[in-house]
Amino acid sequence: MTTENGQLLEEQVRLREKEDRKFMRQALTQAKKAAAIDEVPIGCVIVCDGKVIARGYNRRNIESSVLGHAELAAMKKASKKLGDWRLEGCTMYVTLEPCQMCAGAAVQARLDRVVIGAMNAKAGCAGSIINLLDMQQFNHQIPITKGVLEQECSQILSEFFKRIRVKKKKRPLTNEEISDTIMDAQPGR
Repeated sequence: MTTENGQLLEEQVRLREKEDRKFMRQALTQAKKAAAIDEVPIGCVIVCDGKVIARGYNRRNIESSVLGHAELAAMKKASKKLGDWRLEGCTMYVTLEPCQMCAGAAVQARLDRVVIGAMNAKAGCAGSIINLLDMQQFNHQIPITKGVLEQECSQILSEFFKRIRVKKKKRPLTNEEISDTIMDAQPGR
């Protein structure tokens, strides 16, 4: 009986991993939409009962709003679709570890689970800097699965920031930068 239970458990794990990859690919599609409009390529999908009910991608620059995060956009759409701010029974798939604002919103929404592609050592609040999703002091904790399609999620971010650095180098200098450069080059300075 234990062998059957063990095999059943292994099969459930394999199915969940397959499903996680499937939905993370959809989150990556959202991240590509953000990259196409020169936004940091972060994408998110919310899944309920095995179906995507909401999608979001970063739009901070386009919206001129700190609230333009992929996770917040997806949670807002999911809440509207379900007619409830509580997203119980839902799983969030996000290409980059949520920041403090998005992690806090996930806890407030009472998501059942968060699946993360790449971790964010500089601003991640699902384990990198702090884990807001699993703080026992809060009234809700969220199980996390990390590293799903991690290489692909990291790569889209790396390529985006590399492209941004190249653009910055190619841009013409401002008059102030030219003036500073001339002043710095003068003897005795």
